[in-house]
Amino acid sequence: MASLTGKVAIVGAADTEVGFVPHLSATQLCIDAALRALEDAGISKDEVDGLITCNSMAEPILYHAEAIAEYLQIFPKYCMSVGTGGGTTFSALHHAASAIATGICDTVLITMADSLRSGLTKEQTMAMQASTGHREFELPYGPTVPAYYALIAKAHMEQYGTTPEQLARVSVTARKHAHLNQNAQMRDLITVEDVIQSRFIAEPLHLLDCSLISDGGAAVILTSAERAVHFPHHPVYILGVGEGHGHEHISQARSLTTSAAVESGQRAYKMAGLRPKDIDFAELYDCFTPTVLIELEDLGFCEKGEAGAFVESGEIELGGSLPVNTHGGLLAHCHPGNPGSMFALTEAVTQLRHQAGIRQVPRAEVALVHGQGGIMSSHTTLILGREVG
Repeated sequence: MASLTGKVAIVGAADTEVGFVPHLSATQLCIDAALRALEDAGISKDEVDGLITCNSMAEPILYHAEAIAEYLQIFPKYCMSVGTGGGTTFSALHHAASAIATGICDTVLITMADSLRSGLTKEQTMAMQASTGHREFELPYGPTVPAYYALIAKAHMEQYGTTPEQLARVSVTARKHAHLNQNAQMRDLITVEDVIQSRFIAEPLHLLDCSLISDGGAAVILTSAERAVHFPHHPVYILGVGEGHGHEHISQARSLTTSAAVESGQRAYKMAGLRPKDIDFAELYDCFTPTVLIELEDLGFCEKGEAGAFVESGEIELGGSLPVNTHGGLLAHCHPGNPGSMFALTEAVTQLRHQAGIRQVPRAEVALVHGQGGIMSSHTTLILGREVG
């Protein structure tokens, strides 16, 4: 496989307002994110010749990317919508980088947004949750998405002795980081006791073990490494990327405690020529607290079964050995559905530009960002660097 290492860079990144944003529709948020990223990159929309989006749940459009191009009045050589759940962001980046490296286009805009909080009723949200699952082996029993992740949490607890308090520390840490981020949806500090005492959503997961429901969008702009040096901000280079796909339905998973993040991580590390110890900080998909533990283990930051203790010791906090989700993640910053991991990407860019202010990771040079979609189904790992080598 040809390597993408050092061939493509992120030269623009921006977020919209997040949380409850009723004055902007999902489509308007998608456009707003795009325009903000263009401004950050210092270019006009006419310089974009590639576009990737993901469809909206609140405001679906049959040909979403083409519709966004129409709104922006751009006419790209390369135009596609993607949809792999939370893994969408980094799969899209993989596609965009490949298109640039192979000469299909020069400058790709990736923009994603949704309005899950203001654009859907509670009944619509619950209907979507209840429609997820295998028609024969899962749906007849009535589980929703939190119930599937509760199976994963319970399996990890049974197999490795992971405690509810260790899961809770993931959420507590997310709030600590969001407290330092003026753009985060939930900035109030919480304690382990707060998490444990919040109501059960699907045992053993409490309300505060679960990600937010949000409006919001984010966008990035990519171009070749050669062109990237002419943009206003320090380029953030793609060093490695890898995907791993294990199953669609959780009832068909080979394991509840080991995911295809193992494969996606190994492929990304191999392309980058790096190892877990070389990573300065990580932005991990945290739709529910147990996903962070499994990702920490599967991506090589802990031995299997040791992530609970690793989190409990404070190692994933700012100042720890591996700061995780420095913006607050899906648990505290925002989670507008499929675009949620976009904010992990824009945060990584901010950190590698050394522009994160009071939440800056000192001397941040290399970041790992990881997205997963479905029920721990589709995984993409991305390694970014401040320098090419």
